[in-house]
Parts: sequence; C-alpha cells; structure tokens
Amino acid sequence: MKVLLYTEGEKIFSKSGLGKAIYHQMRALDYENIEYTTDLQDDYDIAHINWYGPNSFTLAKLAKKKGKKVVYHAHSTEEDFKNGFIFSKQVAPAFKKWLIKCYSLGDVIITPTPYSKKLLEGYGIEKKIYAISNGIELDRFQRKEVLRQKFREKYNILETEKVIIGVGLFIERKGIIDFVELAKRLPEYRFIWFGYSPLSATTKEVRDAVNTKLDNLLFAGYVEQEEIVEAMNGCDLYLFPTLEETEGIPIIEACACKTPALIRDIPVFDEWLQDGVNVYKAKNLEEFEEKIKKILKGELPYLGEEAYKVAEERDIRIIGKRLREVYEEVLKK
Repeated sequence: MKVLLYTEGEKIFSKSGLGKAIYHQMRALDYENIEYTTDLQDDYDIAHINWYGPNSFTLAKLAKKKGKKVVYHAHSTEEDFKNGFIFSKQVAPAFKKWLIKCYSLGDVIITPTPYSKKLLEGYGIEKKIYAISNGIELDRFQRKEVLRQKFREKYNILETEKVIIGVGLFIERKGIIDFVELAKRLPEYRFIWFGYSPLSATTKEVRDAVNTKLDNLLFAGYVEQEEIVEAMNGCDLYLFPTLEETEGIPIIEACACKTPALIRDIPVFDEWLQDGVNVYKAKNLEEFEEKIKKILKGELPYLGEEAYKVAEERDIRIIGKRLREVYEEVLKK
C-alpha cells in the first residue's frame, strides 16, 4: 500500500491549521510504517487529497480514471468559510456547490469531527464519511516550568502578571474582534495573539481590530511551533473565541499542555469538550469577561488534568491507526 498525500498550494497553507494537519498526517503514517509520497509522478494506490482547488479536482478525476482509490479530506465547509476573508459571505453558496463536487469524487471522505461529518451529510453527499481528528504530536506538547519561564522572559512578563493568549489567522471567524474587545474591557491582564495573514484579504472590522493600540495588547505575528508550546506553558489562559471550526487544533494543543482554556460555546465542541469538565465555555462577550476574571482569580477549578485526556485521545499514533483502517477498507472495495 502506497499513499499519495496531496495538498494543492501546500506552501501557501504551511503556516495555517491546514499546514499542521498535513504535517500530522505524514507523522501519523510514519508511525504506522505506511509508505507515502508527495510526488505526483510516483506510483501510488491511494490518492489522499487535502484541498479543493482545481488541481486537486483534476487529480481526483485522473486517479479514478487510472483505477486508483481516492480519499478526500474535508478540512473545509461552507460554514467555516463564511466568516473568513473579504467577500466570503457573498460567494459561500457557490463555494458549497464546488465543495460538494470535489468531495463527491472521493471513494470515502475524512473530516475532523462528528460535527463537520453531520454538516457534510446535510449537503447530500452520498459517500461514506469518517470523523477522524487531525491529531496532535502529544510528545511535543508537555507542561514544563522551564518553558513557562522561557516564554515569560522573552515577552518581559512578570510572575505577578496574568497573560491570555490567542492563536489564529487574522480572520473574523477566529474571534479576533472579540479578543481585542476583551483586551479593552480587561486592561489588568495582558493579551497576546499569535498568528498572521494579510490584512488586505480580510474585512475592515478585522483590520481595525488588529490595528488597535492598547498597552496590554500585542500581536506577536507568526511563530514556529516551539514558541506556541512555550506560550501554552507560559500563559495563564488560552482564549479561543472562534465562531466556527471543523476542529481547531490549538485547543487540542492547549489541552496537551494542561493549559486553562476558555472557548466559545459552539456545536463543533459539543461532543468532546465539556464546560466545567475539561474546558470552560462562554456564549458572548459578557460571559467571556465574567469567566476570564473567575478563572484568573482562581474562583473556578483547574481542569488541566481532564483536558489532557482529550489530547491523549488525539495523539497522532492513534490517528495513524485510524487512517490505516480507512485505507485498508477503501482498497478492499
């Protein structure tokens, strides 16, 4: 069995959640000793396609014509596209039709969560759909005091200061506008956002938020994975006010680091993240503000140990075994 892992425009997405997901696929297959290639000229048995661009569509059709099996990985839905970049709401209906056309070329479809699986089933796609997490390299995300100190020294943070971090692209869907608003409302805490995307491609509201000047707010830009691990260790709270996700890898990373986390109460998290059990949830700005204060004042219990169990279940070693099962099943058809 040999798998072609294909991601159209991989370099463009290397600094996004999709880039992490592709890397995790490679590591998962490594652990399972499954042979794979990224070279379109190589021979292969299964084309595992991670994007919905025209080249991906063409590859899927060509693979099927050659008698190869196609596993289409549905990382995107109309719902998470809507509140992305400029004009995304206007073109979302056409985008959905294109997604259906692409994903329907798969002999089977993989998507990260039961929530995104339900969305795709609602599109009327008549292919078997598997919900398999994008996974996490659990060994790379551990809670260590030395990492906490390294982070706080780098950003000149006193031990008496409370720090809240966010991670994501500069897009409305990630909740960046609310992140900035909370920084305004809570000047006693430091807020740091990690991640970057061109402001020219986003909405005016996001541009205004990113250009906000506050003494307690910092946009650190894109940083490598090692620094995210340090930030998860060094912060006092991971804030994830996202409006829509197909999964959300950073919340799994926070769970792996046993970092206190406050997330938006949206359907994608319903079946695996529980309010007051492994994370805390909020529905609106007022609830976010209230719970931030309670968490940082120690008025709500620490949930890090239960959160770690969420990450354990999504270790890429486990994901590799799930991918093998899908590959073997699709080859039998």
